[in-house]
Amino acid sequence: MTEVLTLRGSSAIVATMSVKSQQLQIRVSAEQKRALQERASRAGQTVSTYVLSRALPPEQLRFGEILHLLRDRANRRFGLADLNDLLSSLAPGELRRAVADADLGELSPYTQNYVSAMVEQACGRGGIEPPGWTRGIEPLVEPRFATALAGLRLHLLRRSPVPFKRRNIFVDSAVGDRV
Repeated sequence: MTEVLTLRGSSAIVATMSVKSQQLQIRVSAEQKRALQERASRAGQTVSTYVLSRALPPEQLRFGEILHLLRDRANRRFGLADLNDLLSSLAPGELRRAVADADLGELSPYTQNYVSAMVEQACGRGGIEPPGWTRGIEPLVEPRFATALAGLRLHLLRRSPVPFKRRNIFVDSAVGDRV
């Protein structure tokens, strides 16, 4: 027999997320429902909170929020700094979950490449394969340098991390660095 498990989440998973106003029903067997209830209880969570934390981990939600922030060019520096903080703080498993999906459609080609380079570099440091969506981002045709000072370009050409070089972006710092 199949049972209906009704999920009603708490007001928010992440403080910046909106208040929950929707409900999702999924069909599960009695055995599956019991197993979810037991796991949620062991985790000290409601079934809703437990299932949501597995389906939409907080790090994945935060990655999506940052990508949304990057749509506004005025916030790009802050968004990239937030992305740096997030990527450098995640363990490999968390990183894999966080960056598995990305909606970069509304970002400029430069920002798409910058985000992709950051994710590729973080994945390299974590010893995991970058997500497939990074391969779908075409590298920039024209090189972009972190400074307009021509005298520093040679330094940036040598110093830039490989994922950035492959995308024709030349910077002096990498994921985990602070300038």
